[in-house]
Amino acid sequence: MAAKWIEALTGSLEQKKQYKQDKARIEGLPAPYAAAATAMQRYLMYAGGITDGDTMVRMFSDLADLWERAAIDGTPVRDIVGDDPVDFAETFAKAYAGREWIDKERKRFTQAIDEAEGKGNRS
Repeated sequence: MAAKWIEALTGSLEQKKQYKQDKARIEGLPAPYAAAATAMQRYLMYAGGITDGDTMVRMFSDLADLWERAAIDGTPVRDIVGDDPVDFAETFAKAYAGREWIDKERKRFTQAIDEAEGKGNRS
C-alpha cells in the first residue's frame, strides 16, 4: 500500500531502479566515454524536456548502450557527437518524442489564438 502511495508522488520505483542501473553503466565506462556520456546525460536532463518517465528511462538506457558500444569498438568521441555536440544531443532526444513539459502550454496557446481568431471574425 505504501509503495503505491510513494510511487504516486515520486514516480515509478522500477523506473528509478533502471535509471540508477543505466547511470552506473555510464559511470563504469572507460575514459573518455564516461565523461562524454555523463555530460550528455546531464544535458538531456536539462534540455530534453521529457516528462514521461518510461520515455526518459528508455532514452537513458539507449544512451548507455550507445556509449558502451562506442567504447567496445574504440570509436572516437567526436565520431559519435560530430562537430556540434549540442545538435547531436538534441537530435538524439527528438527520437524519443514523448510528452514534454511544454506540450500543455503549446496547446493552450494554440487554443487561445483559435478563440481570438474566432471572436475577431464575429465582430
